[in-house]
Amino acid sequence: MLDLFKTTGLRFLWISAIIFILDQWTKYAIVQTMTLFESIQITGFFNLTYVHNYGAAFSFLYDAGGWQVYFLSAVALTVSALILWWLRQTTKEQLLLPVAFSFILGGALGNVFDRIMHGYVIDFLDFYYGTYHWPAFNVADSAIFIGAGLLILDMFKNKEANKVDDK
Repeated sequence: MLDLFKTTGLRFLWISAIIFILDQWTKYAIVQTMTLFESIQITGFFNLTYVHNYGAAFSFLYDAGGWQVYFLSAVALTVSALILWWLRQTTKEQLLLPVAFSFILGGALGNVFDRIMHGYVIDFLDFYYGTYHWPAFNVADSAIFIGAGLLILDMFKNKEANKVDDK
């Protein structure tokens, strides 16, 4: 059993744990120091803005009446279980793929924890240009984005290894 954590992608679960802890710590700090909808300008293009996201990415389904909390939590938990299975399937030689999965797993668990505990996700990173604001996000969202980018990079980097044999 311990070999699984040495010879598979499960050896990178520490990345997921760090992301989850960092995500929850930053959200806790925001909730403890800011009021809902409060915004603190940091630079000419970045604010800390405390908001609740009742939906998914870009507030998709935010006004669905409450069922979306259960649906999005179920999706995130299913994806997390799949990621754990994929991590177990990766070999010791693979590096980028399990790291990507670990980033996504940590972010998914950070946001699903919020949904289960609060009924919404706490967002606070607010980037903007002029009057255009990118939707606020958090550390978990950033980790999911980084993980997705690493997955794409792995697809290009390991193009030959990922090919399906048509024989």
